[in-house]
Amino acid sequence: MILSSAERKGDARERLLARLLDAFDEALPSPEVSLREIAARTETSHALLRYHFGSLPGVLAAMLKAQRSRDNETLFEAAQQGTFDDFVVAIWRAYTRPEQLSRVRGFFHVVGLAAYSPEDFREFIDSLDDLTKMLASLAEREGLDAKEALTMATVTIAAIRGLLLQEVLTPAGHSEDAVALLLRMSKGQSVPRTCPGP
Repeated sequence: MILSSAERKGDARERLLARLLDAFDEALPSPEVSLREIAARTETSHALLRYHFGSLPGVLAAMLKAQRSRDNETLFEAAQQGTFDDFVVAIWRAYTRPEQLSRVRGFFHVVGLAAYSPEDFREFIDSLDDLTKMLASLAEREGLDAKEALTMATVTIAAIRGLLLQEVLTPAGHSEDAVALLLRMSKGQSVPRTCPGP
């Protein structure tokens, strides 16, 4: 079978992305490093990185999408056996592990750039609904209709991302208490004066 040039380019991009992920493992390059530095670490050329990803933000977005996809597969497996609340807590704990800090910072960096140039980050933006869809399916399984489930999932993911940003900017801000509070509010329960962690 003869591959088209687009298919060959896609395969080469995927191989290069795999090298980037191997080189940085769980972490993400800092936005302050150069493409040349990343190229040196992955034993490739900065021209090749620019050809396949366009820019340093393009590299970061591609790496984040792949890393999130891999993480979410593990979360989705756990979600099959758990509840809506279990899944929210699992998401929070997965993304607040210390080794995730560079990726969480990178996520907000890329999201900020995407807010100004969404068309340059379309693939990354389109990948952001995966956790929302899984949460919505769990909410439906627990008795909500499809519209209510999607609304609750969307608000919950938005709140988690806001709390993650707070963790980046002001660590140790008792955000796990806020996650517990969020879950109480999503269930329509009365909110106590102090909210214990899950």
